[in-house]
Amino acid sequence: MPHVLVVGESWFTHSVHQKGFDSFHTSEYVEGATVFLDALRDRGHRVTYVPAHRIDTELPDSVEGFAAYDAVVISDVGANSFQLTPPTFAHSLPTPDRTELLRAYVEGGGGLLMVGGYLTFTGIDAKARWGRTPLAAALPVDLYDRDDRVELPAGAAPRVVSPHPVIDGLGARWPDLLGLNEVAVREGADLLADCAGHPLLVVGRYGAGRSAAFTSDLAPHWAPPGFLAWDGYPVLWDRLVRWLSGEALPATATASVRERRQV
Repeated sequence: MPHVLVVGESWFTHSVHQKGFDSFHTSEYVEGATVFLDALRDRGHRVTYVPAHRIDTELPDSVEGFAAYDAVVISDVGANSFQLTPPTFAHSLPTPDRTELLRAYVEGGGGLLMVGGYLTFTGIDAKARWGRTPLAAALPVDLYDRDDRVELPAGAAPRVVSPHPVIDGLGARWPDLLGLNEVAVREGADLLADCAGHPLLVVGRYGAGRSAAFTSDLAPHWAPPGFLAWDGYPVLWDRLVRWLSGEALPATATASVRERRQV
């Protein structure tokens, strides 16, 4: 089974508690990828997880280092964490641009999945800035140079729009999502599913490698409990990672997309 490197989907929360005249602070560290990581591991994948605050010390600093993995997943962490290492930012010392290393990794045959969130694609207040990095060339989508969030607080059901082994048999509609990042499907890429009229799941090829964009979240808040509990959740990620790793997936459903829509 593929060896998958998962990066990001963690954060620190600092809160101020105001009680009349007095106030105090509390802090909390959260890792949001637990359900996703468990889904991959339960399917037999070997998973290495690097939280956002450990990117500088634990992420490979060479293309050869990334080549040890069959697929890399980036979720809800901005490009600054990959480009502005402490030696470069604090001491003006040149260091490898990990966004360029990842681009070269995909071009050479690696698999890349970018998952949506407030700090993926372009992100909130355009702070994720992935469109301004070399890695943007390897993505199957074009990014907007602005805040790209699409908030869907009432919920919207993803809709399968094109047949593909990754989503075969998962049904024509999936459980509601609460938001996503707005992107444009790149020429030559394949749109597999949309949500509220926006691209949700796009796959494509870059050089000898493969890439995918899932523009909503793999965890709350955009992915509510109903989506995480969906029977198709582990199936989707398992198949997507295997496809990104170069595996040829067999078709499993007997009905076409058109037939499933009519059910």
